[in-house]
Amino acid sequence: MSKKLEVQSLSNWTGQSKKPLLIAGPCSAETETQVLATAREIKKINENIIFRAGIWKPRTRPGSFEGIGGLGLKWLKTVKQQTGLKTATEVANAKHVELCLENGVDVLWVGARTTANPFSVQEIADALKGVDIPVLVKNPVNPDLQLWIGALERLNKSGITKMAAILRGFNSYEASIFRNPPQWDMAIQLKTALPQLPLICDPSHICGNTEMLDYISQKAMDLDLDGLMIETHIQPALAWSDAKQQITPAQLKKLVSALRVRKVNSDNKDFSDKLNELREKIDGIDEKLLSALHERLSVSEKIGAYKKENNVTILQTGRWNEIQEKLEMQSDLMGFERDWLKKLYALIHEASIKKQNEVMNS
Repeated sequence: MSKKLEVQSLSNWTGQSKKPLLIAGPCSAETETQVLATAREIKKINENIIFRAGIWKPRTRPGSFEGIGGLGLKWLKTVKQQTGLKTATEVANAKHVELCLENGVDVLWVGARTTANPFSVQEIADALKGVDIPVLVKNPVNPDLQLWIGALERLNKSGITKMAAILRGFNSYEASIFRNPPQWDMAIQLKTALPQLPLICDPSHICGNTEMLDYISQKAMDLDLDGLMIETHIQPALAWSDAKQQITPAQLKKLVSALRVRKVNSDNKDFSDKLNELREKIDGIDEKLLSALHERLSVSEKIGAYKKENNVTILQTGRWNEIQEKLEMQSDLMGFERDWLKKLYALIHEASIKKQNEVMNS
């Protein structure tokens, strides 16, 4: 279990009490004209939006546009001077931090690839000792909660208390409608482990396109996330990087206007009474589920003993395939999502195999 981080509230360091915190701007700073034109249009939406722009862009292979470099920091300084918007950019090493601080960047974030490398995170943390600046930490490329928390702890240990995490989705080898599937359960686990830590959603990197941005943004609000980071470009079709996932300032305005921000609680007594009644039913159902799972594992233990007695292997692929075929049919009949039900039964099957293995080797 992670220790409790010493973290300031989002409203304390942003000056905003209303959700969501909005961070918007182009994937990459390309030209001074592009950066300033985008920033001016974004300010018309909300003067409290934090303007983001990538200055250094980590790429898998060389040859792609890897960011404009230090020159772009001068453009961010001009954005702040001309619009009053706070600015933010990604840092991946101590030199990046040094240059950002010299140029008055207001907010830094650590990218997914950097979060995955504790050495790089520690280098950034060391460079930030004694500095009072907000730092956001994106989830690591792969779904590793402890690695994510570890990066936050390293920065916190260096004295950074203005912090937030960013859910940008995770790499997946499975086919998906998302560029980086969000795996909302990871966000829930992080909020459970660190309830005081603000959590922001990055729908642009989750979706990889503009068609599903509204859906993911609303889902983030429904799960009580604290803000959104959305890539916004004055002319997305001409963007030098990630053109497919960027929207115009006008589209951003429409998206933000359509958001429904939910309340955490309600003062309505009838609502509270009904909710408690339904939760009691859930508790009763959970008891039955646990009892059924316990009974199932008890039967698996007996099967393990019977297999051992008759010198039969634990894994029976034919039987497992038969169960999966039934699951497909039952999921359709009962309205379950096939993938969800398969994942659930994969965990149950794993527990069954483990139980039989214990019996077989006792």
